[in-house]
Amino acid sequence: MSAARRWLLVGVAVAVLAGAVAAMVAGFVRTHERMEREVPLPPRGEAVGNPLYALRQTLRADGIDAHSRLRLQPETFADAPGDTVLLHGDPSLLTPDQVEALLAWVARGGHLLLRTPPARLDGSDAPPPMLRRLGVGGKLLGSGCEPLQVQGQPSHVEFCRGRRFELAGHAAARLRWGDGKRGYAYARLVRGRGTVDLLADFDFLDNESLGEVPHQALARQVLAPNYGRGRVHLVHGGRPVSFWRDLARRAWPAWGPLALLLAAWLWRRGQRFGPWLPSPAPGRRSLLEHVRASGELLHRYGQAPLLHAAVRDAFLARLQRRAPAAAALAGDARVAAIATRLQLPHMTVRDALAAPEPRDRHAFFARVRTLIQMRNRL
Repeated sequence: MSAARRWLLVGVAVAVLAGAVAAMVAGFVRTHERMEREVPLPPRGEAVGNPLYALRQTLRADGIDAHSRLRLQPETFADAPGDTVLLHGDPSLLTPDQVEALLAWVARGGHLLLRTPPARLDGSDAPPPMLRRLGVGGKLLGSGCEPLQVQGQPSHVEFCRGRRFELAGHAAARLRWGDGKRGYAYARLVRGRGTVDLLADFDFLDNESLGEVPHQALARQVLAPNYGRGRVHLVHGGRPVSFWRDLARRAWPAWGPLALLLAAWLWRRGQRFGPWLPSPAPGRRSLLEHVRASGELLHRYGQAPLLHAAVRDAFLARLQRRAPAAAALAGDARVAAIATRLQLPHMTVRDALAAPEPRDRHAFFARVRTLIQMRNRL
């Protein structure tokens, strides 16, 4: 094929391929439409461990000085009666000193937000000391939803997972949400010149929930007493979690398979109680057993003449040491000399020195036995 024809075929192939690609692109553009879609990403950074991160950023955007911390530090707001403290954790973890410090600060004009503690493992329904000091009597009740209607928004329900509470007769409640039979889900209690908002749960303030308009409106209402007057302290930590507990709770995708591998290795390498198979017979070092086993193997594979020759050579070696004159002879003369010295029949000595047939078992054993007896008589 000439070079011009070859290049012509290459050009035609390239043109056909380009046309096919153009047709595919045109079909794709004609049958598909480009659209944009927003996909919410999982939280990163501080938002992973701080459930009140969105609330803090929202307050700062509104000009409020808001701060987040893991532990309650009464000394940071003890001299600021216009501040607001939101304790997101379990109030039953407060120490007696912290309870006294908080109540004294509220009496001077502070605003404290608390939630009822979650259900305990021991099933106790008694309110913690902090709630009893605020006038919560009786026992903590089960959960129940409360309807919430914000203008221009669909109907909403709140406090579906939190524990309700009962108020004693001396409790000075400015606002209440709920009823005396099922318990209250929210109450604003007056203490001195300050107020305490007690709620069944703070789930509407979490990062995932604060984006809804009803939750924003409810958050603005519960923060109303000192809103804009001072700082807002958002305490989102409770009892310190140990490293090992946090590792067991968060890192199980890593240590779970490793634990299974470790258990499998220990099971594989560990000592069995009651073995599945009997223990193998211990090795023996008896030279006689090895020689016997070697002889049986050679005899099984038709090497009887080789074994007979070894026994005969051993006999002749001793004959050379004990009777050199007889060993120096050959043929019938040596047979006669050996028969005379050992006092054996002439035919017995001749048969013993002659090699047996490979498959003649009886002849092999008889001649080897005779050679051993002859060797022992020397």
